Amino acid sequence: MVRTMEIRSASSARFARTFHRTGLGWLLAVAAVLASFAALAQQPAPSSGDADALRAKLETLKPQLARNAFRRPLTLESREAADRLSGDVYALVDHPFARVSGALREPAAWCQVLMLHLNTKHCAVTNGGATVALAVGRKFDQPLSDAQKIDFAFMLSKAEADYLDVRLSAATGPLSTRDYSIRLEATPAEGGKTAVHLGYAYAYGVAAQIAMKGYLATLGSDKVGFTRKDQGEGYIGGVRGVVERNTMRYYLAIDSYLDAPAPGQLEQRLGAWFDATEQYAQQLHEMDRAEYITMKRHEFQRLQEKPGS
Repeated sequence: MVRTMEIRSASSARFARTFHRTGLGWLLAVAAVLASFAALAQQPAPSSGDADALRAKLETLKPQLARNAFRRPLTLESREAADRLSGDVYALVDHPFARVSGALREPAAWCQVLMLHLNTKHCAVTNGGATVALAVGRKFDQPLSDAQKIDFAFMLSKAEADYLDVRLSAATGPLSTRDYSIRLEATPAEGGKTAVHLGYAYAYGVAAQIAMKGYLATLGSDKVGFTRKDQGEGYIGGVRGVVERNTMRYYLAIDSYLDAPAPGQLEQRLGAWFDATEQYAQQLHEMDRAEYITMKRHEFQRLQEKPGS
């Protein structure tokens, strides 16, 4: 019995190291932000479907948007089922709808957004704009050959005068992850602002479940999310914590991009994203500002290089 426990412990530790080394801690969370489950028809992530429904949802959340721990008009929800996780952000951004829709309907803009995340090492738009090809890895500068590749189908579901619906999806990913889903909805709000919903979900198999458990028991044991525990003492951890951290990182990436979308504003975007994440240092801090800026400068520069150069 003791020997069996030792073997299981060693196996969990190996999975944890693999999980950390390959950046799968990010994948198992962002996977959701970027897709639309294969099982979406059976268990759809919360979605509005049109401008009126999205505005109605924001109206019901008005008290939470006005007063919350985020110090901004934002709510964050997460859910955990047997083999899938999802997170949703509802928020008001200080940008007119025309600017939000004009920027985020383009697949190239999503590369600029996703690249702000610590674990995104490369992003390219391929197949005439139909695919957003990502390379993800660890939270430091590394060769692309060490990163994990995953291709997301990009779909502009709706782009109307008062409603935007963008979806990215991937059927499979590393370590038995699958059915990745990111969905962004937006509609005009009062005062020249825009109401947005960022939905994020993914499914996982046995290998990913073992890896996640090993990671959370070792390298990720002290990491937490944003939702308070039932007793109100401290924050939830575990896989819901992973989802919440990454959902927030991507929401902040969208907001930072909208503040500075021009090609010459990269430095402003990088600084804005890092500073925004440091407002929630207990959940999101991973490295110091100079280290992040240096790493991202190199990774964005690499986007300009030809493959194989």
